[in-house]
Amino acid sequence: MIVLLAVLSGLLLLKAFVARQLQRLGQAGRVPFLHYIEQLVSGTRLPFFVGIALLAGVSQIQLSPSQERWLHYAWIVTLVSQIALWGNRIISVAVKGAFDQQRKTDPAGATHLMLAGLVGRIILWSTAALVMLDNLGFNITTIVASLGIGGIAVALAVQNILGDIFSSVSIAMDKPFVIGDFIVVDSYLGTVEYVGLKTTRLRSLSGEQIIFSNAELLKSRIRNYKRMQERRVLFEFSLPHDTSIEEIERVPHTVREIISADYLDARFDRAHFKGYGEKGLQFEVVYYVLDPDYNKYMDIQQEINLALLAALRQRNLRLAYPTRTLHIAEGEYSRSVSGAAEKLVA
Repeated sequence: MIVLLAVLSGLLLLKAFVARQLQRLGQAGRVPFLHYIEQLVSGTRLPFFVGIALLAGVSQIQLSPSQERWLHYAWIVTLVSQIALWGNRIISVAVKGAFDQQRKTDPAGATHLMLAGLVGRIILWSTAALVMLDNLGFNITTIVASLGIGGIAVALAVQNILGDIFSSVSIAMDKPFVIGDFIVVDSYLGTVEYVGLKTTRLRSLSGEQIIFSNAELLKSRIRNYKRMQERRVLFEFSLPHDTSIEEIERVPHTVREIISADYLDARFDRAHFKGYGEKGLQFEVVYYVLDPDYNKYMDIQQEINLALLAALRQRNLRLAYPTRTLHIAEGEYSRSVSGAAEKLVA
């Protein structure tokens, strides 16, 4: 018991001392990789210290050969597990730091980091498990050979999870989208915020987070607006039916001049007198915004609308609006009024 308490106290004091020294060095900025060391120290939890202290205390007791062997196994399991936890912590911190840095400069690289983190963790824990089993006396060759048969059964049991994992690998390698892209999936739309092993998360325009299963996501039709090179815009407007022929012929030329202005980052395509509608004479205009940004498109469309409205008002033209004209024959109207008056008198 004395050895247990002494070892436990010593380990806790050592952790506190190292943490203070790391904090002091961090304020001075002397150690480039200080952050990783801090994570290792903070990631060393009380159960590990208790386990080490307990094993150290038991080691002072006279044990039989069988008990000595089991104590040896306990040391191996404890140390290898903690080393694996330290390695997992380093991988997590390294991937997160690189992810935050590349998310702004290289979204495709940030998406690849998720796959790199997964592969690193698989290799780490597989190695730790094999080392642990080898030191416990198991035949590693036999175990690895039996994994082929057992792997089939496991794959059948967790095929949905494996499907999502393989889909995440496909997303990382094929890159139909990367972090930061604005995509539309069926009726859902948002900015890609995170690509994980099982799910992909979008941040919608209204603020909530939308979570998709990776396998189901790749089965859907995905529209990636971030990769749009230019935006095709079609809009219509109408003039009253009584607009003169001369003005109708001038309108497409006026629209062309407005859209082709140098201050607009747009390319004119066409403008035509399309046809006859219920509310007026219909015109259809098509142009391209050379910047895929949606806000830029709305700014340009607003400028076009204002310029077009000003040009029409300068010519005393107005936009059409829904109207109804009622024509009543005078003879039928008189007879209907007389008949109604006779019924009222009767």
